[in-house]
Amino acid sequence: MAETGLRRELGIWSATSIVIGTIIGSGIFLVPHDMIRQVGSPAVLFGVWVFGGLLSLFGALTYAELSAAMPEAGGEYVYLREAYGPMWGFLYGWTQMWVAKGGSIASMAAGFFLYLANFQPGLEKTACVVPLNIGPGWAPLEIRYGQLLAMAAIMLLAGINYAGVKFGGGVQVAVTAAKLGLIAAIIVIGLGSSAGSGANLASSIPVAGGAAGFFAALVGALWAYDGWNNVSMVSSEIRNPQRSLPLALIAGTGAVIVVYVLTNLAYFYVLPANQVASGERVAADMMARIFPGAGAAAVSMAAMVSIFAALNGSLLSGARVPYAMARDGLFFKPVARVHPRYGTPGVSIIALSAWASLLVLSGRFKDLYTYVIFASWLLYGMTAAAVIVLRRKRADLNRPYRTLGYPLVPVLFLLGSAAVVFFTLRESPRESLLGLAVIFAGLPFYFHWRRRNL
Repeated sequence: MAETGLRRELGIWSATSIVIGTIIGSGIFLVPHDMIRQVGSPAVLFGVWVFGGLLSLFGALTYAELSAAMPEAGGEYVYLREAYGPMWGFLYGWTQMWVAKGGSIASMAAGFFLYLANFQPGLEKTACVVPLNIGPGWAPLEIRYGQLLAMAAIMLLAGINYAGVKFGGGVQVAVTAAKLGLIAAIIVIGLGSSAGSGANLASSIPVAGGAAGFFAALVGALWAYDGWNNVSMVSSEIRNPQRSLPLALIAGTGAVIVVYVLTNLAYFYVLPANQVASGERVAADMMARIFPGAGAAAVSMAAMVSIFAALNGSLLSGARVPYAMARDGLFFKPVARVHPRYGTPGVSIIALSAWASLLVLSGRFKDLYTYVIFASWLLYGMTAAAVIVLRRKRADLNRPYRTLGYPLVPVLFLLGSAAVVFFTLRESPRESLLGLAVIFAGLPFYFHWRRRNL
């Protein structure tokens, strides 16, 4: 389908920066705390990180074929539409808007204010209480000052991306380079510190563990890896997409696996398992042990830069999904508008940002990333299967890149997705069922827009 309005202004560096910058957000600084409480030992935790990384890499290898063959705005929305029909493409886009992308942006913004609270503890104070049982654990909803500031950060980035994809892409390259430099410094300082000990890598805490613990920890790891697919959403704005998209997906995801394993190695070299389990800000705790006083502040700044880049990449890419739906007549019509001067889907950017800002108020960090992972991986699995479906249904489709290891790689990714969905539903039924409710709440809207277009 021919694109109108959007401009191909993103090069290979911008595309790769979207992959790396969107994946590495707040997760690497926060989720090891929850993960070690599920698996008990660093050795198993490293296994979770590697497993999650390989699963994400298999996904990137699979998506590379789809993105090179169909370089259109919307990513999975397009792939599911072509493989299964417009309803499934719509349900993906609907879920991205209201659950996956909106929730991911909100959870990163929540992580942003959690680290900013190192400098301003008052941000964790309650600004007001909504006297309705809609908060975490169905308690009254408490709104903290930091949540209001996180909402302001989201809207600031919305303005940056509204001003042009080239401008937003340039910001993405700059902040991604900055974050990689800061994380590299954390790794080198941690592994080279005299405060560390190899004995910490053999430490452990008592937990139930088992398969349930492994997959519960995997939810956290996959949230930290989430975002490897985002670059496909801006396919229509990437120069030479048939070459650039597969390179960005595979190289970017592979680089993040290495960064994550090395970062966790530094954490557990300096801190024993019980200390990682007892503090939410593991990177800050590690640096505070090496440099008392200044260490926590330095890593908090690194985390905030990292989250800022991930937020920018998520807004840049995520807004193209509702835009693509609206362009096909399956979403609110104004969302399909392209700004005549900036060449961006401005209404879509503002709509996604406003919704994500409201979701910031919805719950705690862990609630938000569980909410996102269940809905996301349900549809990631369907997209991986679309590679197999389209090999049969659209055998004539030009495929500049074909999935390495086909069909084993897509099948393994599909099985991994099914396991993640099953264990997330079992361990976090409230968040999972809320995600499912939002997905299927889209059906009446689909049939309404579908009838209107006939």
